[in-house]
Amino acid sequence: MSTTTTTEVSPQRVLQRVILPEAVQTDVIPLYIDGGNATGVHLPTRLDGNAADTIAQATAAQENVATNSALSKTNQPDVLGRRSAQISSGKTVSFGTYFNAFPASYWRRWTSLQSVTLRVHTEGEGMVVVYKSNARGVIQRVDAAVVAGAMTSEFDLTLAPFGDGGWYWFDLSATKSDVTLVEAEWTGAITPRLGGEGGKATVQITTMNKVQYCIDNIRSLGENLDALGSVKEILIVDQGTEKVSDHPDFEDVVAPLAGKFRIINQGNLGGSGGFARGMYESVNNGSDYVLLLDDDVVVEPESILRMITFADYCKNPTIVGGHMFDMYDRSVLHAFGEVVNPWRTFYDRPHEDMSLGHDLGKMNLRSTHWMHRRVDVDYNGWWMCLIPTEIIEQIGLSLPLFLKWDDAEYGLRAKEAGFATVSFPGAALWHVSWQDKDDSVGWQAYFHERNRLITALIHSPFDKGGSVLRESLFLDVKHALSMQYYTEEGRLMAIEDLLSGPDHLHPSLSARLPVIRGKVKDFQDAQLKTNLDDYPQPKTNKPPFKGRRNFKSPGYQKLIPWAVSTVGRQLFKPVDDLAKKHPQIQLNYSENRWWTVSKFDSVLVTNAEGTGIFWYQRDPQQLRANLARATKLHARIYREWASLRQQYRDAAARVASYEAWQETFNQHTESELRR
Repeated sequence: MSTTTTTEVSPQRVLQRVILPEAVQTDVIPLYIDGGNATGVHLPTRLDGNAADTIAQATAAQENVATNSALSKTNQPDVLGRRSAQISSGKTVSFGTYFNAFPASYWRRWTSLQSVTLRVHTEGEGMVVVYKSNARGVIQRVDAAVVAGAMTSEFDLTLAPFGDGGWYWFDLSATKSDVTLVEAEWTGAITPRLGGEGGKATVQITTMNKVQYCIDNIRSLGENLDALGSVKEILIVDQGTEKVSDHPDFEDVVAPLAGKFRIINQGNLGGSGGFARGMYESVNNGSDYVLLLDDDVVVEPESILRMITFADYCKNPTIVGGHMFDMYDRSVLHAFGEVVNPWRTFYDRPHEDMSLGHDLGKMNLRSTHWMHRRVDVDYNGWWMCLIPTEIIEQIGLSLPLFLKWDDAEYGLRAKEAGFATVSFPGAALWHVSWQDKDDSVGWQAYFHERNRLITALIHSPFDKGGSVLRESLFLDVKHALSMQYYTEEGRLMAIEDLLSGPDHLHPSLSARLPVIRGKVKDFQDAQLKTNLDDYPQPKTNKPPFKGRRNFKSPGYQKLIPWAVSTVGRQLFKPVDDLAKKHPQIQLNYSENRWWTVSKFDSVLVTNAEGTGIFWYQRDPQQLRANLARATKLHARIYREWASLRQQYRDAAARVASYEAWQETFNQHTESELRR
């Protein structure tokens, strides 16, 4: 008797398509295609030498490649469509770019894929050359094929060497005639974790009076329906007073999405309330995933398909996040991987050499060595984050934090439950950068303070939360010395609410922001005026600066004596009479630092957006009250840390539960619209 064993072979599935930008998006071409030869940072095979020398060599190599990249911009091909381009005779272009290189190390680490097949469909006479890199950015030529006429070149490529990092990509050379790239794709013999053709996602946008952004993104999705095959529903949670559905172009832009589009109008429950609604509705409608998106973004639609595809093939349910580019400088990468420093409970980079704000238009992917190392993360920002509903059903929805720290806390909670987060290269959007915002001051300071402390209470592995209380008190001193009394009032309110226990979280979603905003009228430093001429002219009894103004930090070694001296001066020295009527100086935003502002009694400062000016005025009475209150509250948290930690940990599952959020949504839902 004999037995025959048949091994079932999975069909080849498309994992990633090579794509090109729309014709008007010339500023993002370097993210898709690069008109230069394949060059990179060739570091030593062993790093036994001096580290500084190695870094210097890498930097020099990067600068050289950046120069070559700039020279090659005249070598750009003609973009014929979303998947097709023409390369002129004698030219070479590379698809070793952010959106078109294949992130081999991520597929190697998180899926069961063992090899990938590259298919390149071309017309004309030329050559396809395949390259790979390792985790140090060293580039190696893998294979090549001569092409002539209309043909398809296939390359079977192993993922075995990509344990720590590395990418695959190809270059296309037009040797004897123009060459047209008809299309190219990366495929793999792999079965989706959920079976069948994979899962379906609800794409959910939370918005608050960002109507035009929403309309533009709906239009973009409707024009790229081939990227939405795995999308079950597009859902907008509109929490604003200006409604998306009232826009004159609304009916036209949603028409291509007929049967897949819905709007829920609800009261303003903040980002966490909007995103929790997306989680809640995705569980209800039977989706396998929810893709959370910010409203003030421009989405690369192909990213949606890539994130769902990657999540389908992950070995276990996995949160898959996208990266963030700068809305106004669109080749600049601002977020590639996010971790939380456990000692500080604060945002951090996974590796010190990661350069956020990195311009891929000046230094491409191939020449940026840190982008070749696989980056493992704690969480992904909810500007673009795909969450399996399996995870939501097991660990709950977002904590009701309104905004700030909701995404980081959720990532940490998922990690503790055994679910990984992957920030996935090649999936991204464009967002207004943090350089154009300063949400550490003003009404958002309340949420920064409270939610960071809540995250520390629930997740910090250190007794008393590591350094978080010390840093919190230091920030209170900084804001008080900077005459930011409104900001400081919000921070102190945050600690008082924290001390009241976790039951305040759901009611505070709708109730707290009006109270915080209502205090604006009570604080001079919160009054924003758009024109400098709306304020008295700066005058001072002090002599002018000698030459150029130069405001330097006191430095860590002198910080304590300097702070003691500054606190003493601000507490006990009378405010200059002239400073009560006139600001002493005007500072631009880059000069608005606490060690500078605290030198004066009366200062005009520009806000981060450049849209207005604040007038900060020293008030010894407010300073004294704030410092005493901050000291008292931090001493109480320190004493009660253990009991507070137990309260918040015990309540976390309850306040993030489906049932708790259902009750909140029932109270704040206004209407629903389907198209």
